[in-house]
Amino acid sequence: MSDVKVLLIPEGLEGERVDAAMARMLGLSRSRSSDLIAAGQVQLDGVQVAKSDRVNAGAMLEVAMPESGNGVAVVPQVVEGLDIIYDDDDLVVVDKPVGVAAHPSLGWSGPSVVGHLAGAGFRISTSGVPERQGVVQRLDVGTSGLMVVAKSENAYTMLKRAFKQRTVDKTYHTLVQGHPDPFVGTIEAPIGRHPGADYKMAVMSGGRHSVTHYQTLEAFVGATLLEVKLETGRTHQIRVHMAAIRHPCIGDPTYGADPVLAARLGLERQWLHAVRLGFTHPRTSEYVTFESPYPPDLRRALDLVRGG
Repeated sequence: MSDVKVLLIPEGLEGERVDAAMARMLGLSRSRSSDLIAAGQVQLDGVQVAKSDRVNAGAMLEVAMPESGNGVAVVPQVVEGLDIIYDDDDLVVVDKPVGVAAHPSLGWSGPSVVGHLAGAGFRISTSGVPERQGVVQRLDVGTSGLMVVAKSENAYTMLKRAFKQRTVDKTYHTLVQGHPDPFVGTIEAPIGRHPGADYKMAVMSGGRHSVTHYQTLEAFVGATLLEVKLETGRTHQIRVHMAAIRHPCIGDPTYGADPVLAARLGLERQWLHAVRLGFTHPRTSEYVTFESPYPPDLRRALDLVRGG
């Protein structure tokens, strides 16, 4: 079910991008407006729009607003192995296990961080799409580690800004095939949706600006343990960039990793873990840092590689 809102574009919004105009007229965030446009829920004078389209004064804007975000309900479900690292009135930091999404979506029916928080009695009081309330960052289902969720409106605004301005320390460790050359480097390559497979991303012209910094922690026979810092936060960024330099994350066949090697190491997902998260607390202005140890499956695989 959806509530269709029909609005006339006023003269004051002449020439604005349609996502910006929607945000102002309906009191939505720009990301929420973009989501509705991408879902085909928005028309201008009866024609479906793209978010970068411009509006003309006097045009008729039609927006189909689903009753619950994108029609995805948050199912309260406590997830075994999802640990609460820190909690106060403004935010909660979780250590997310593999197999858990950041939030529910049309393509995911499994457990989620948002669902766990709801099931554990946490109250998230921020605006936005119901199934993504409080979510200021995401980790892939197959990636474990640290993630922060905003609980207050102020924290949501401040943390979203911090991620956008790249002042958040997002540090990952990944075990990759081979030995990157140089051992310390930066990968700067645009990332977009893969033209032949919409479930994956790729380095491609016309993609979004993406920057990944890496340095070698340990080198082994046929594998390297890297520390990675993200300057941008694109979908699958580390996995895509490592594959682009021909050193895919071990256990990631989607991006070209050797499945035989993963089987030998007992891995059923990519060796990728968010080990450290640091940011300025939105209320106290104190810089806080959190760390997460490797989960058992990654530790076991690393020990096997170390042992040759």
